[in-house]
Amino acid sequence: MSRKREHRGDRPDGVLLRDMDALHTITAIIYPNRCDNEGYIHERLDLTAVNEYLAAKNAGEPEYKYNLFQVIVAALAKIITLRPVLNRFIVNGDFYQRKELTLAFVVKRRFADGAEEGLAVLHISPDDTIDTIHEMIRREIFSARSSTVTDSTESTLNGFNRLPRWIMKAGVRFVMMLDKHGRVPPSFIDHDPYYCSAVLSNVGSIGMKSGYHHLTNWGTCSLFCLIGEAKMLPVTAPDGTSVPRMAVDIGLTIDERLADGYYYSKTLRLLRHLIEHPELLEQPMTTEEAEYYDD
Repeated sequence: MSRKREHRGDRPDGVLLRDMDALHTITAIIYPNRCDNEGYIHERLDLTAVNEYLAAKNAGEPEYKYNLFQVIVAALAKIITLRPVLNRFIVNGDFYQRKELTLAFVVKRRFADGAEEGLAVLHISPDDTIDTIHEMIRREIFSARSSTVTDSTESTLNGFNRLPRWIMKAGVRFVMMLDKHGRVPPSFIDHDPYYCSAVLSNVGSIGMKSGYHHLTNWGTCSLFCLIGEAKMLPVTAPDGTSVPRMAVDIGLTIDERLADGYYYSKTLRLLRHLIEHPELLEQPMTTEEAEYYDD
């Protein structure tokens, strides 16, 4: 993450947006807390095209197979790239454009009660594709499951937890004040998912429904995506009838202060199009797909 401040008011992780319209500016002041402005979106995605695509990608029997989670990660990265309002955040009543696109997800080191978790953070560049993301995820999962070393954020939290309670509470409040002004030390937040563009959770891998996850007032994350279990579900066909298809439900939690419903509606249309045409994810993130979701 870049730590350079280019102008007064900028943060190490974001550029202050000085030309926001009056409605958005005042809304951020009247409703200052991210958790008070959560919007929930449920989307059911038909996986017919994705399953065919994955079968073709895995026909060569790669060492690490392509899967649905990688497709959704790549699709989310692409819509955030092409719809940059999704990569904004609000802190202390101000709007910021994030300097980097980062996606975070938790890796369970083994499937057992009490098993430790590792955090994976993907740093997405404009030239990335599903193939480069596939490799990034492979490396992150392998690293998390083979390492016994805790990351810097977890080490910092463990240090706080060893302090006397009153000192710990005072220290946490002080760090929260720093968070509000964009001055939390990098060692505290470099591996903190709530400082990323979006957090994903593949709850379907453990047989759970998608549901929704809350946002937090700590940090800067404005988007959370829960991915449910892929299974046969009723899907609306073009003629309006309901047909059983292999599909997946996803639950998106967004900071509704960032954009209006129309912007989010167009974003969802783009997401559906990418899932219906997953081969488009082999193109760089910046390759425009505007003709597929513009009116």
